[in-house]
Amino acid sequence: MTQQTGEAAVHGTVADGFEAVREEFAVFVAGERADYEGQLTAYVHGRRVVDLWAVPAARTRPVTATEPRPDGDSLHGVFSSTKGAAHLVVALLVQDGVLELDREVAHYWPEFAAEGKGALTLRELLAHRAGLVGTDAGFTLEELADDRVIAERLAVQRPFWRPGAAFGYHALVIGALTGEVVRRVTGRTLQEVYEERVRAPYGLDFFLGLPAELEPRFRTVLPMTPTPAQQAELDAVPHGPHTLASIAFNNQVAEPGELTDFPNARIVRASGQSSAGGVASARGLAGMYAAAISTVDGRPPLLKPDTIGEIGQIHSLGHDLVARAPRAFGLGFQATAENLYPFLGAGTFGHSGAGGSQAFADPRSGLAYGYTRRRMAFPGGAAPENTGFVQAVHTAALAV
Repeated sequence: MTQQTGEAAVHGTVADGFEAVREEFAVFVAGERADYEGQLTAYVHGRRVVDLWAVPAARTRPVTATEPRPDGDSLHGVFSSTKGAAHLVVALLVQDGVLELDREVAHYWPEFAAEGKGALTLRELLAHRAGLVGTDAGFTLEELADDRVIAERLAVQRPFWRPGAAFGYHALVIGALTGEVVRRVTGRTLQEVYEERVRAPYGLDFFLGLPAELEPRFRTVLPMTPTPAQQAELDAVPHGPHTLASIAFNNQVAEPGELTDFPNARIVRASGQSSAGGVASARGLAGMYAAAISTVDGRPPLLKPDTIGEIGQIHSLGHDLVARAPRAFGLGFQATAENLYPFLGAGTFGHSGAGGSQAFADPRSGLAYGYTRRRMAFPGGAAPENTGFVQAVHTAALAV
């Protein structure tokens, strides 16, 4: 199916009963700028019911060997949606009994106990309560691409609040922290465990470490292009070099670079930095969450009901010290219903990304959702259009 909408063409299919999702997507695409590229995929009880993508009808640049025509197989930098893959690995190890949520992190990683962090539990770490949002000196791009370097630096860092006393979004480092725990107990990197237990068995286009031969499928992230009013709103946000937000997003360094630089750097895509370096299609995002909660292609769900309930349970709720706004987190995952879409089922878990991506599982409806876009959306985080898409998909899912 191809549907022309303004300057962009909508491609793909929807199952019977999900036609309203295609219409919602087409209406949005028709009102977007001419260079819009995006993907939307959803599963219900392990069956793919939505598989849509939109590409510019008239390309402004020629198709080359390094930038082929975009389609449903294209791969995008998904920023913090990466955290969903990282913490699915942790959930599996907890389920296996390899990790215990209420054990101190220092039990697995003795060096972590420095500077008063010895009592922090894995549960608290996953809930963004460690107070280790970054380091005083910050990181170079090469350091920030390397989870091992991040972990070594944070092990000796004095926390920015008393561990466990409050919470704040560990935007660029949470995957390195939890990943070091994974490495200490398994002898393997989080990325290796993810590849073996999650990505490869399901053939998911969601990579923590993009192979060189798949680089031609990667679509360079394009920067946000705010309107004058939107830019004024961005400029009004306080920016100090030593605030928690600056430290958490590595903006206290001399040359922090733009956020788009991160997934656009090959070193980041190759390493699969587990907080924000993942590369995926919407099919990959939704497929991972479908595999987590549903039978897919004859394989049983990766997670058992008790594990799903544990990771989806809210562990941090209230004022986020980094975001300076109300937020809710489960264990490594965002509490998606509490944060963004209150019509979703209780215990919905997932993660969004700074570029606009969104992915989650709603175990009560059996819905698994994935969305990517190429150009970063204002104001950052889950793109606003997700609200309409998610509502349309969820309504259809409840009706089938």
